[in-house]
Amino acid sequence: MVPGMVSAMQSRRPLKSRQRGWAKALAGMLAQAGISPNTISLASIGCAALAALALAFAAEAGAVLQPVLWLIAAIGIQLRLLCNLLDGMVAVEGGRGSKSGEVFNDAPDRVADLLILVAAGYALPWPAWGGALGWVAATLAVLTAYVRVLGRALGRPQDFCGPMAKQHRMAVLTVACLGAVAEGLLFGNRGWALGVGLAVIAVGSALTIGRRLVRLVRALETS
Repeated sequence: MVPGMVSAMQSRRPLKSRQRGWAKALAGMLAQAGISPNTISLASIGCAALAALALAFAAEAGAVLQPVLWLIAAIGIQLRLLCNLLDGMVAVEGGRGSKSGEVFNDAPDRVADLLILVAAGYALPWPAWGGALGWVAATLAVLTAYVRVLGRALGRPQDFCGPMAKQHRMAVLTVACLGAVAEGLLFGNRGWALGVGLAVIAVGSALTIGRRLVRLVRALETS
């Protein structure tokens, strides 16, 4: 077993989807095809870039094309999460982990968060502060991961608690993109669905940072 693999298995994000038959089958196919988990991790950036481009173009698109771009953004977000699921499964269950695997597992996630959330902010039809909202949501999202990794660096298990962990952030933004489709068809692009989604992510991420820090301090003080 690759050094550090046991530690990685113990600190994996708990996901029920790993037990699904389709996920096991797909991960098995990728492992048999010789696709490395690091490649899958990097592919998540491509999926995030797809979502970000769709969001960016949606801001200036016409009424006909705009709903399509919102849908593409939602699909890109979900494909990013699929890559995040499969890279770990290929690494651990498929036995294809590497010494640098944790770098590839974590760093692309931070890039993906920045791409998607910042683009979502600039997609808002509120030039005065839409971009700022995206940057705030993205910064807080990255800080939630920082606190998690900080805990591990201090010898504690990684804390994946919410209320706005990665899968929660992406679920909210996916719903926001789908809400933008309905909003655009009914009322035109007013930005409310996406704006509310980003605000929920920002507030939830701030609460997550606080909660993880409190749990970390308590764990360190009682250890």
